Formats: sequence, C-alpha cells, structure tokens
Amino acid sequence: MITQEQVDRILRLGGNGLPFVSLYLPVEPDRPGRRTYRARLASLLEGIRPLAEDRSLEHAVRISLRDDIAKIERRLGEEPQRPGTVVVFSCSGHGVYEEVWLPRATHERVVVDADPYVRPMLAVLDEYDRTCAVVVDEVTAQVWEYHLDEVRELEAIRDRTLRGPEHAAGLDEVRVRHRADELSKRHYRRLIGELKRLFKEGGFDLLAIGGHPYQVPAFIEFLPRDLHDRLVGRFTVDRDTATAADIRDKVRVLVTDRAYQEQERLVGEILEAVATKHHATVGLDDTLWAASLAAIRTLAVDAEAVAPGVVCDRDGLLARTGEQCPLCQDALREVPDVIEELVKTVIEDGGEVRHIETETDLHTHLTGALLRFELPPHPVDTE
Repeated sequence: MITQEQVDRILRLGGNGLPFVSLYLPVEPDRPGRRTYRARLASLLEGIRPLAEDRSLEHAVRISLRDDIAKIERRLGEEPQRPGTVVVFSCSGHGVYEEVWLPRATHERVVVDADPYVRPMLAVLDEYDRTCAVVVDEVTAQVWEYHLDEVRELEAIRDRTLRGPEHAAGLDEVRVRHRADELSKRHYRRLIGELKRLFKEGGFDLLAIGGHPYQVPAFIEFLPRDLHDRLVGRFTVDRDTATAADIRDKVRVLVTDRAYQEQERLVGEILEAVATKHHATVGLDDTLWAASLAAIRTLAVDAEAVAPGVVCDRDGLLARTGEQCPLCQDALREVPDVIEELVKTVIEDGGEVRHIETETDLHTHLTGALLRFELPPHPVDTE
C-alpha cells in the first residue's frame, strides 16, 4: 500500500544539487503486440545513460546517475503480473529510492530533474479516496486505513471501564451506570480527537464507522460536523473476531457505493453543462479534440470503453481515424486503444480523470469532459 506518509515524503524530496530520476513504466502483461516490459525499461534508461557519461556535469552528478540506472535495472528486473504503472524516484547520491505502484497506466517516461516528477502519480492517486475505518465500542477502538483496496491497522485504543452495572443494585446501580456513561463519553471524545489528528495529518477523504449495531449510533452522535460530513456509512462487525480481510470487504462496499454516487453526479453535471452550452463536451471525437488542446479539466470515461485510434507524436493530436496530422502534416501513429492515450494525456496535462464503472447515460457516448475553455472548431470534419 502506498501510504500518505510515503506520498508526503516524496513531495518533500529534493536533490540539493544532485538530480532525481523519475521513471514511469506501465505494466500491461496481457497486451498483445506491445514491446516487452524489459525492452521498454531498457529503452527508457538508455535515454538518460548519456547524462551519466557527460563530462560537462559534475563528477558527483554522473556517479549518482550511474548508480540510479544500475539500481533501477536491478530492482525492476522482473515484470509484475498485475496491470498498472511502476513509478520510481531515485537519487543515489543522497541514498533515496522510492518505488510506488499505481493501479492505472500512465505515459511511460523518464525525467531527470532537480525534483521528483510527481504530477502523473498525484493525478492517478487523486481518483482513489483514502478512507479511515473505525471499529468502535464503549471502551475500545481500532483505527484502519483503506486505500486502493488494501487495509492496514493504524492503532488500537483502550480506555478505562467499570465492572458491568448489573453487579450493582439500587442507588449504586444508578451511580455505576452514570459513571459508565461518563467513561464512554470520555472514550468517544478521545477517539474523536485522534480522528481529527489523523484527518489533518493522514490525508483521509472518507470515514467509515463499524461495530455492533447497538453501539455504532452512540458514537456517530458524538461526531462533529467536519467528521460527520466525511462519513461514508456504517458497517456491522465484531471487533474480537474480525480479520483485516473482513474490514476490507466491509469498507469496500461502502466506498464503492459512494464512488458510484459520485460517478453518477459527475455524469449528470457534464450532460447538464453540455445541454446549457457551458464548457463541457460528450462523445469520443470532441473529447479527443479537447485533450489534444489540453482543454480538459475533468474527464469521465466509461470503464469498459475501448476504441482504436491514431496519435500524432509531434503535437499530441488524438483522433479516431486519419493518416496525416492536420496540424503539422506528420504521419499519424495507430494505437489499439485511443481512450487509453486520452486518459494518459489528460493526466499529463494536469486534469482529473474519473472512470465511470456504474451504468449511466455516458455509456453510449464513451467519454465526456468538463472543459477549461470553449473548443475551437475541429481542423477536420469528424462526421
């Protein structure tokens, strides 16, 4: 799991005079006809190898780059068996090597610069909410992180308790129950304070509350507005017997339902904007043209959509068909899935991407987008 701590650590990195190598290598084990993983890795590293031998650079810079290349070759030698993107940030001269797994493909590239090249990583991660899941009762709490369909336990809290009120009688019973209630409230307040800290420092987007049905509502009543607004739902689980897999499965249902609602909302926003002639578009042709101009602010893509197309490697034009780029006259390169190229381009240009996995009106259009500005006419007729 990529944690918020790792993301924050990467964002704070700087070479202090030595360069960073940032490498993005898509992994597509089931894609026929594509160059092998090893060949693409070798090609990327070959592109920066001359820098490691450039005598105009300082000796320490060349040595750091040589070590970066050797380490990346060694660490990424075996192809992963799941689709996505391997990302590396390396500065051997300062002993830095960070490796990140992204669940979606980006453009393959290698960048040598004073700072890590993080924009594609952040754009992909932005599509996946980070959820804080709490399993709570009157005395204890377990706090979990759920992200990219993985969970990890962050901490466990146990506060003071009394013997059960059933052991008292008469006035003693009333006093014991009152004392037990006060201890529960103190426990809830402490837990809320910890959750506030975690949301401030841990980059969480959503909150899920679990436990026994008769215990969870009492804690939810204590939630302040800022945490209640993040509440994605509640789930039933027994703290003493629940496994990490149980927590993951319960939270996944809540997060998925929330994601579907957000996807439906976005599609509705795009279609309404198109109908009222605001900055938006639907349909593959117009969306490809918008991406060619870096005009897309938020892209919505039907998750099952696949379409062949063409790409201009010189100016970035994307289209469904054509042999020659109408902008620069270069030959267009055929690609098996131009929608994948569309997604990568939007990420590269700093836009948001949302894959629509639930059934919506976008299904017939394949793609739609909220735009940064009104589109000029197509350079060619797309009818």
